[in-house]
Amino acid sequence: MSTRAPLTDLATHSVTNQPRPLEDVNVFKADKPLQSAVSAFGGERHKSRLTEFGEKCGAAETLNWARQANENPPKLRSFDRYGQRLDEVEFHPAYHQLMALGLDSGISGAPWVEPSGHILHGAMMMLMMQADAGVTCPMSMTYACVAALKTDPALADTWTPRVTAQSYDPRFIPAAEKTGVTIGMAMTEKQGGSDVRANTTRAEPASDGGYLLTGHKWFCSAPMSDAFLTLAYAEGGMTCFLVPRWRPDGTRNAIHIMRLKDKMGDKSNASSEIEYHGAWAQRLGEEGRGVRTIIDMVQHTRYDCTLGSAGGMRAALAQALWHTSQRRAFQKTLIDQPAMRAVLTDLAIESEAATAIALRIGASLDRAKDDPDEAAFMRLATPLAKYWVCKRQPGFVYEALECHGGAGYVEEGPMPRLFRQSPLNAIWEGSGNVIALDILRALSREPDSLKAVQKELQSAMGRNGAYDRHCEKLQDFLQPGALHEGSARAFAQEAALALQGAALFQCAPDYVFHGFCRQRLADDRRGFVYGDVASEVDQAAIIARAMPEG
Repeated sequence: MSTRAPLTDLATHSVTNQPRPLEDVNVFKADKPLQSAVSAFGGERHKSRLTEFGEKCGAAETLNWARQANENPPKLRSFDRYGQRLDEVEFHPAYHQLMALGLDSGISGAPWVEPSGHILHGAMMMLMMQADAGVTCPMSMTYACVAALKTDPALADTWTPRVTAQSYDPRFIPAAEKTGVTIGMAMTEKQGGSDVRANTTRAEPASDGGYLLTGHKWFCSAPMSDAFLTLAYAEGGMTCFLVPRWRPDGTRNAIHIMRLKDKMGDKSNASSEIEYHGAWAQRLGEEGRGVRTIIDMVQHTRYDCTLGSAGGMRAALAQALWHTSQRRAFQKTLIDQPAMRAVLTDLAIESEAATAIALRIGASLDRAKDDPDEAAFMRLATPLAKYWVCKRQPGFVYEALECHGGAGYVEEGPMPRLFRQSPLNAIWEGSGNVIALDILRALSREPDSLKAVQKELQSAMGRNGAYDRHCEKLQDFLQPGALHEGSARAFAQEAALALQGAALFQCAPDYVFHGFCRQRLADDRRGFVYGDVASEVDQAAIIARAMPEG
């Protein structure tokens, strides 16, 4: 791209009243809500690192890489010119630049070796989202796999150092020869989807102590990865396996990539269908304990889904604020017009609430090892946050798109890509109903998780009347017979809103906390159609705090 100024004086008109592109802005320094949440939840030590990363994520060069990676999606090379099997995925060079930016900066590896590492990871994921969301899928899988690897000390000793190396190495060679690796995931099958117990993939013991897998996977995330976590039936039942791309003898493993998914968004990322044709694998955890093995990993990937939606909201909000602060109509800047100002205020409240609850989950991941109460809190709060924040993203991004008028609907700008990406996190790692059922499971099987959430909510009691009444009404769901599959979504919504309020109380100024309570928790709650803002909400302060200038 040329760095020379384009022509503005054209033959028929002069180009005026057009906003500058939102680029070469440090997206961490420009995000006061994220800075506050990082500090409040234990990540103060990482601010200089995040500042450096934020500058890179907001750079014009990085944003151009994102454009190129999405305009030139990955391609599958099943065979070479001689008909020999390859099963390789080719990417545009810009994709590799983005992957190197994230992995070399520690987005996947640092959380496991740094104090407050999951807060660091959370903030980095939100910043990376403002460059490109697609590349965060392999980053997330690589990050979360460590939780599953811990179930097998021998495998963990081999693979965890590769995962935490903080180095991107895209070469298609055995993992032992690389400076760092990425890990994918292949769980669901055609006939079962979310019901992984309906899987049919089989695992037979191999003579060398490994297993040979035969079957298919309907969704395989990041098929260019160096290894995959997968589920298959062994003699002892559903079992988790690690399937490397290369066999121990240095030959290609029998993992056949059947096709890449043609998705509505997430274009820079490769998602695929695969088949195992006697693929060599190592057992991860005990036979018959496959679902149990991946549970801890799922907590981390659901955290990342929440981060993904919170980051997508922030990206859309920043674009809307940037555009409306420079674009004029009817003799006024758009942001100074009351109706637009109300919409932006509501969006800013929603975005900060999403950021706050996401980073509070990150804090619980950091603290859970040494604090049973935090571990219990994490168990219930994670699916609650995942359910609500991810559900809110599509409507949020649409409203931010509309702030641009027709320009928001044109593919040359960033909003269509943000919009197409927006439904994904609500589907990944458990769609709405799956998450709601998991919430019921946590309440029935792990009652300490409810006690921990209630304790969290208690911390903000007495500070706002609407918040207090909302928390009291939550008790209605806990009456005998009140909470069941048909009411699980309603409980998830109301409990998540309460947790957002509690998180904002811990990390946001009073005017944001009280504004949220007025808009989302009051008896005449507002903001479910953005722009219906109560008069007592401090619009000027909220917009100034959200404005992307740093």
